[in-house]
Amino acid sequence: MKLLFDLFPVILFFVVFRLAGAHPEAARALGTDYLSGLVSGGTITEAQAPILLATAVAILATLGQIGWLLARRKPVDNMLWVSLAIIVLFGGATIYFHDEQFIKLKPTVLYWCFALVLLGSSLLFKKNLIKSMMDKQINLPDPVWARLNLAWCLFFSVMGALNLYIAFNFSLDFWVNFKLFGFLGLMIAFVVLQSIYLSRHMKEIE
Repeated sequence: MKLLFDLFPVILFFVVFRLAGAHPEAARALGTDYLSGLVSGGTITEAQAPILLATAVAILATLGQIGWLLARRKPVDNMLWVSLAIIVLFGGATIYFHDEQFIKLKPTVLYWCFALVLLGSSLLFKKNLIKSMMDKQINLPDPVWARLNLAWCLFFSVMGALNLYIAFNFSLDFWVNFKLFGFLGLMIAFVVLQSIYLSRHMKEIE
């Protein structure tokens, strides 16, 4: 369930982009009605409408996630606030300048922020965030926790670099598909490999 919650804005981004692309005239009309006041020049073309509508919906979805957690009096993870700030900044720039290049940068900035936070916490504050999140479920030696933290740092760093490569070497359609299915597939593969590695060291806390 948490995975679906985390992916909610990405899934909506994909769905809206595809629907708008399949109905360009309706998408342009909808974009003109709701986004023209936020767009430089006030004009939205059929080609621009899908990415602008998808971006706007992703911003609203992220706001909705935080609003849902606050309404239920549940803690909002710090990285969710970071994600909101990044998507508002880069998504807002995409809408205002009607330029897809900004939103294409958003995953890279987010992934690299994750990597920096994990690495910085370990080096500067001697705090292993991966251990803090998982040590109630599993018991591992400290060297394994350190390697796990580093592995996630490297994974997010590679994901950020891969996003740049895909975003600026392939079509927008390909990037949107890869943003959901490609990154999700890589994440699942990484978690599976991590589980195989940890199974050699892990002892469940009873």
